[in-house]
Amino acid sequence: MNSSRRHVLKAGGSAGVLALLLAAGIVRPGEALAQASPSAFEVKTLTEALKALGAQNPAVSDAIQIKAPEIAENGAVVPIGVESRLPGTQSIALLVEKNPQPLTASFDIPPGTEPNISTRVKMGESSDVYALVKAEGKFYVAKKEIKITLGGCGG
Repeated sequence: MNSSRRHVLKAGGSAGVLALLLAAGIVRPGEALAQASPSAFEVKTLTEALKALGAQNPAVSDAIQIKAPEIAENGAVVPIGVESRLPGTQSIALLVEKNPQPLTASFDIPPGTEPNISTRVKMGESSDVYALVKAEGKFYVAKKEIKITLGGCGG
């Protein structure tokens, strides 16, 4: 990317970026409208987050393993890993039910990649943590309760 394009992107904000992508043919008009809807990262409830992700009624699955501590001493940095043994895993999302915005992370899993992720999330209080896996076009979920002894989201 040359410096003049970089300046255009900085100056134009998100509307300018969208116009540039439309003009270049990278994004089609229908896709641009889909991008205007609220992000799953911005919604305030678990139900809204699942809906925004297209997973209103995911099936519970034992083929999803959440690796996280039962008790986390510091809610600001809670280590969480997820392994999916579901064939054709396409994505893995982490949702923390009692966080102000439940969706904390989302990972696309390219074909041929081992569906195993690891990250750290911020949790404001003890909560159920959900691993939402999309595999072969269907959604599956597993949950684990994590207790927090020191708040992480402003606590």
